[in-house]
Amino acid sequence: MHKLNKFVYMSKKLLSLLRKNKRTIIGLLSGTSVDAVDAVLLQITGNGTSSRIKIIDFIEHPVPQNIRMAVFKNSVNNTAELEEITRLNVILGAVFADAVLKLLRKNNLNPAAVDLIGSHGQTIHHLPNKDNYIGFRVKSTLQIGDPAVIAILTGITTIGDFRIADCAVDGDGAPLVPFLDHILFTHKSKNRALLNIGGISNITILKKNASKKDVFAFDTGPGNMIIDGLMYHLFKKKFDKNAHSAKKGAVNTDLFGYLLNDKMFRKSPPKSTGREHYGAEFQKKLLAKFNKLNKYDIIRTVTEFTAYSVWYNYNNFIKPVCVIEELLISGGGAKNPLIMRALKNYFKGVSVNEVKQNGINSMNKEAVLFAVLANECISGNPANMNRVTGSTKDVILGKICQ
Repeated sequence: MHKLNKFVYMSKKLLSLLRKNKRTIIGLLSGTSVDAVDAVLLQITGNGTSSRIKIIDFIEHPVPQNIRMAVFKNSVNNTAELEEITRLNVILGAVFADAVLKLLRKNNLNPAAVDLIGSHGQTIHHLPNKDNYIGFRVKSTLQIGDPAVIAILTGITTIGDFRIADCAVDGDGAPLVPFLDHILFTHKSKNRALLNIGGISNITILKKNASKKDVFAFDTGPGNMIIDGLMYHLFKKKFDKNAHSAKKGAVNTDLFGYLLNDKMFRKSPPKSTGREHYGAEFQKKLLAKFNKLNKYDIIRTVTEFTAYSVWYNYNNFIKPVCVIEELLISGGGAKNPLIMRALKNYFKGVSVNEVKQNGINSMNKEAVLFAVLANECISGNPANMNRVTGSTKDVILGKICQ
């Protein structure tokens, strides 16, 4: 009887959550740099294109260096260990939960005040290509930091693992940011592009008054991933703060030419990528070939290439069908002055600025996305976009853990 009563209580609690029009949600994200868990506290009224968002607070919860290095080690085929990945799935769930509890303490809230957590998790491997394996051809992706761990340790219903449902219907599982871009940034009279520069750069094209079916988006190539990786190899630093190292160097034509031969950034969309392409192996090959170059020149060159790869994709795959008037930038790359300067040089005649709208900015935008995706899941709304991911149909994204 006790178990039945508890089941009835949990069912009523979930039904109450489903019926709410205004929800308090925490969005969580750990990106490819694995330096911190971004945690945003917000309220969402409504859902879909009628969503109204109020940002309450945002924090960056540092990921301990030993965990960070373990993630890097287990994101590469020849160093990954099954036992370590299994353990990291729980460990990272606890780290994400710690970020939630810190955010709650900062705002003098108890868990009962929060309706939902939406967690991206930590990508450990991303396989958007349909290669043959044991007689099957599927796309797949793996995010760890299990949402069930977060739900149990925080006492808050958690929705996570958003990408895999899209893979089940032949999508890449990425990018997901365009859904948020569409519902929040579509303009009545301007053609806009939203560029997120995290570890990877992805761009969303929003024609004026765009419907969901009009949205066009894809990964353009590297964001901060190559820069951050080489900064660690060359200077033992996590990233190039304020482009301090890049400013001391010059663009090397031989290295830039080598980077121009990269096939991924020149591939036609739809496309997505990650650490599997631009991670440790890519960086080691680059360093082995150009080990005699000035260290600052290397950082300056890969910084320039990051901006150029965005421009190349716009010029070749977007501009022929949509000439943009405004480019809004988010992610850590928006804080790199050389990337921003290079983009302004490439995108002449286009207004280039950081994202700043209703409390959403370049640093919290992706965490906001996963709060929004949690809200869409609990509202029963599909949130993938087949023109973006290549999926065969619309599906609801996310798994609900009570």
